Amino acid sequence: MATIFYEHDANPNALKGKTIAILGYGSQGHAQAQNLRDSGYKVIVGLEPDRPSAQQARADGMLVVAPGEAAKRADWIHVLTPDETQAQVYEQYIKPYLHPGKILGFSHGFSIHFKTIAPPGDVDVVMIAPKSPGHLLRRVYTEGRGVPSLIAIQQDSSQRAHEYALAYAHGIGSTRAGVLQTTFKEETESDLFGEQAVLCGGLTSLIKKGFETLVEAGYAPEIAYFECLHEMKLIVDLIYEGGLSRMRYSISNTAEYGDLTRGEQVVGDPTRAAMKKTLADIQDGTFAREWIKENKDGGYHFAELREKEQQHPIEIVGAQLRGMMSWLPGREAAKKPAEAPKPEPEQVVNA
Repeated sequence: MATIFYEHDANPNALKGKTIAILGYGSQGHAQAQNLRDSGYKVIVGLEPDRPSAQQARADGMLVVAPGEAAKRADWIHVLTPDETQAQVYEQYIKPYLHPGKILGFSHGFSIHFKTIAPPGDVDVVMIAPKSPGHLLRRVYTEGRGVPSLIAIQQDSSQRAHEYALAYAHGIGSTRAGVLQTTFKEETESDLFGEQAVLCGGLTSLIKKGFETLVEAGYAPEIAYFECLHEMKLIVDLIYEGGLSRMRYSISNTAEYGDLTRGEQVVGDPTRAAMKKTLADIQDGTFAREWIKENKDGGYHFAELREKEQQHPIEIVGAQLRGMMSWLPGREAAKKPAEAPKPEPEQVVNA
């Protein structure tokens, strides 16, 4: 069982008087910076001054300085830029100012675990990884609650790295919900596997294959969309609230029997074998090397894959149907896939 820490385990005063620099102001950056500030910590945001995210940070009442200046001033440098930019950010802005006694923080272990960043041994290297998107981390904090986080210590030069990291977790509100002990290796590899095999890659592929099967069999694309994508949220919400048993209790007996007798036929041993191969590619660094090379080569293949997915019939049909769903928040979902902008990445250098 994982060790879990709560409010009474944290010493917020451990970071009293220290300056925390947040590099990046995207999903996680804006939430962590504001939560830390509202918890009474001294926070600065490191961004190039002409970036739109810098303007937003200033509008949110944050002190914004150039990335190098932020790293120079800070006792704690927290890197919240995308994985693919972190090595460049580290070399350009952080490394020159990473003096003995400083703390280098992350919210994902990719760069440290796969050694695209190799910090000196005389600094603390820690991770506090909230298990939610940033907007939820911020909203729940303002409501007086918190979301769970993971905590890991890679280097403990000060012999106080765990205390510092737990104080940071307290500052973003996570000790209100629970902070689970892990390692950079475990967090990185399990996170990548979850994204690729289940939460994103596996799920989207399952949805598309179900949609395609119904359409090829002559069913209306709109009906296929509702059965294979739209209703997914209803099922996931039930699972989120009470596990698989809660979902099975809430559906019809017919649906439950179909689940228990047909699910393994669709996602069975061959899928498990494919998952094991996916995990092996993560563990031995194959995926990391591929992703690093993709970015060094300009990301053209990634862009092609994005464009191809945006043109899938389920996206076209879905955009049309969501345009009629007046209850959807902000009606943003009514936009066509190609028109929907991707949020600005949490980076301090030009994209």
